[in-house]
Amino acid sequence: MLSLTDLRDVIVRPVLERLGLHSPSAECLLLGTALAESGCTSLRQNGGPALGLFQMEPATHDDIARAFLAFRPSLKSAVAALAAPWPQGAAQLATNPAYAAAFCRLSYLRAPPPLPEPEAADGMARYWKAFYNTPLGRGDPARFMALYADRILPLYVKES
Repeated sequence: MLSLTDLRDVIVRPVLERLGLHSPSAECLLLGTALAESGCTSLRQNGGPALGLFQMEPATHDDIARAFLAFRPSLKSAVAALAAPWPQGAAQLATNPAYAAAFCRLSYLRAPPPLPEPEAADGMARYWKAFYNTPLGRGDPARFMALYADRILPLYVKES
């Protein structure tokens, strides 16, 4: 399993800072998402289309690019700077963890409510379920909350 500290320090935090979208809440939510979605171990969904540590579906990636980034040129440029020359498009969700982290954050950025406070494991679980995994997804908010409380909160508290 990828170290959550490494994921935070080497990928998530620098990406969020580069995009101008960093906050403790965003950082913790992305770490919780990676932990709940892929266990920080899998780059392809078993039996499904989702890719990368954050397990985003290519259709979601394409919708964010088409319906969100297209209308935010400076953000689009900042995300494009994270892209590698190969492979193209959604395939980078599996091959480029910085790019995948950016798209995970953009997915949450489209949600209207503000992010929950980092200490609120239950709020983070509900937010993830409503705006990332979606009500139709197979993700379990109770599992997310347990993982978050056990693995993410100690990182946040230690850092504070």
